[in-house]
Order: sequence, then C-alpha cells, then structure tokens
Amino acid sequence: MKREYKTNKTTTSLIKYHFVFCSKYRRKIFLIPGVEQRMKELTKEQCEKDQIEILEMKCDVDHVYLYVRAYPQTTITRIMGSIREYSSKILRKEFKELSKMNALWTRAYLVSTEPYVDEETIQWYVKQQKTRG
Repeated sequence: MKREYKTNKTTTSLIKYHFVFCSKYRRKIFLIPGVEQRMKELTKEQCEKDQIEILEMKCDVDHVYLYVRAYPQTTITRIMGSIREYSSKILRKEFKELSKMNALWTRAYLVSTEPYVDEETIQWYVKQQKTRG
C-alpha cells in the first residue's frame, strides 16, 4: 500500500481524520434543495484555505461525514471550527429557510483517526445526538 505523506520545511506526516457532525436539533437541512451542494462547495473552499485535503465527504439529511488529511500544525478544533463557522455563516445568509437559526451546527462532533470508520459507527454517533444533554 502506497502512503502519501504531506511534507513541509520541518515535518513529514500522514495524518487523516474522520469527522461526523450534526445540524443543530438534528434539523433535516440537507432536504432543502441546494443546501448539500453549497455545503460541499463551502467546505472545499475552507479546506483549501487551511491546506486540508478532503478525501471523502458525504451529507445525509441531518449530518455530515468528512474524511480529511491535514498537517500536524492544523489542530482538530481548528479544522472543525473553521468549516462549521464558515459554512454556517454563508448557508444562513443564502438560504431563507436557515436564516432564522442562531447556529447551524451542534458544538459536538465525532473525530477518529482509525483507518476506517464504518456506517454503523456514524449512525451510532448521530443517534447519540438525539439523547445528549
């Protein structure tokens, strides 16, 4: 298996993260026409700015699955914070149905460095969001 390392002046690394994050109150925002496509575009824009490579991205009714490769200097909280803040701000401006929401995303998210996160794990996490706090 060929591994593709990221390199810069001081570091050679192979760091990949799986993320799952849900819409606030598990609202079914991706049923709104155009929201999924725009979310993917915004995520790509923000990841390019932060030098994060998207390996896979899926949106499903009320949550997002994201698999990325990043430099070690880019923290997990920075990745999630920048993507969610940027997308929330713009999506709430562009889509009337979302404009009344104070926040688009929950503060919680799942992150894993395992080589594989299966659909069962994603569904387990999303289900847990119904019963949190």
